[in-house]
Amino acid sequence: MFADKTVPARLGRLAALVSALALIASVTVADARARGKDRKQGKDEETSASTLAAAKPGEGVFASTYKPFPSIATAIRGATIFDGRGNRIDNGVVFMSGGKIVAVGGPDTPIPADIAVLDGTGKFVTPGIIDIHSHLGDYPSPGVEAHSDGNEATAPTTPEVWAEHSVWPQDPGFTRALVNGGITALQILPGSANLMGGRSVTLKNVPARTTQAMKFPGAPYGLKMACGENPKRVYGSRGRMPSTRMGNLAVNRETWLAAIDYANDEKAKRDLGKETLVGVLKGEILVHNHCYRADEMALVLDMAKEMGYRVSAFHHAVEAYKIGDLLRENDVCSAIWADWYGFKMESYDGILENAAFLQREGACVVIHSDDANDIQRLNQEAAKARAAGLRMGIDISEGTAIQWITYNAAKAMGIEKMTGSLEEGKMADVVLWNGNPLSVYSRPEKVWIDGALMFDAMDPKRRPVSDFELGQPGEGDVK
Repeated sequence: MFADKTVPARLGRLAALVSALALIASVTVADARARGKDRKQGKDEETSASTLAAAKPGEGVFASTYKPFPSIATAIRGATIFDGRGNRIDNGVVFMSGGKIVAVGGPDTPIPADIAVLDGTGKFVTPGIIDIHSHLGDYPSPGVEAHSDGNEATAPTTPEVWAEHSVWPQDPGFTRALVNGGITALQILPGSANLMGGRSVTLKNVPARTTQAMKFPGAPYGLKMACGENPKRVYGSRGRMPSTRMGNLAVNRETWLAAIDYANDEKAKRDLGKETLVGVLKGEILVHNHCYRADEMALVLDMAKEMGYRVSAFHHAVEAYKIGDLLRENDVCSAIWADWYGFKMESYDGILENAAFLQREGACVVIHSDDANDIQRLNQEAAKARAAGLRMGIDISEGTAIQWITYNAAKAMGIEKMTGSLEEGKMADVVLWNGNPLSVYSRPEKVWIDGALMFDAMDPKRRPVSDFELGQPGEGDVK
């Protein structure tokens, strides 16, 4: 009996012990798995935290930090207005508030009672003047070797470089352009030593500590290209391709083909130069092509069609008058000088009537500077180009000549929806002139950028001075 009773009891205790051990084992295994999972997760997090990566294109890299200066609601009345779209309004009114153009019209245009009102009798109002082709900041004053940052002349194609990375915001040329020329926006381009010189940048002409604080918000980048003498001379003299015009086209085409392959290769390693070219192929970056001869411009248009991009403007374009119809049909602007030609062989066949013939053909005309002095008098350059046409019997209105240095420039730079004309809702970039801006005797009296009064000839305190000029004799001199 004793044995009979003891065995079941022992068996029961053994079963309980086995069950307990199994439970403990299962908990231990679960804990071990959990700890292993935690360790793996920790390693993954550590690996993830240590992974290095650059920001992706378009993620605010070198983004504009521009902020408009303080402004007050202001109206100008009684002035003659050129609105930038070819129109003239006599005894007109321009009303700006909140940094925008609110109203433009004749003498009956309503003006709120509680704002600043300026008497514009005998004076003229235009949109802010825009220079589509400038090297200020990249070739600043003083013009010494240490400041020569406009040409990365180390390879025939350098689309990877950006002009904004050379801009010196303290260049006194910016303030001279503002006070003498009424320049409110300008495009800074790399030089023309290369077939593809790099990206351009559009700036608001305001004082700032950094280039990004001048950078025009929402303006597309440009790609500076060059054809003709400059690239073949620079690289041919070094015994490398291109040394001829046919070499120019061949290198260009090969470079575009490589960019197309890059765009179609999802596994391609990031390439800054090809990234810029793909931006052009997608229509996000505008092409500004330095080119003089008509035959070469026609070749570039064929190349653009072959590769699938478009040219926004030919710059200098002294022979554009020979192919006005072709330029009109392809919606390409010609950014030209009024009378600068003949200084090298490819510029020999320039004529004073270039702008007038293009205008008569219905093509887009822009007057540009490419010069730290000419940027201070684009109004006079436009006047000279108009006068040459009038002497030929080509009727060009004053309003059209003003359009050459305002709206048309904005159009070719891709900013015409924001500035370039006095239209409701656009940026209040405005110049009040003390006389007809197409007269050699006239000067800007006041300049507003986004409605902020940036220069007033009647107020010495509003004559801007760059940091570089502080303490120097004649600082801020605008004579």
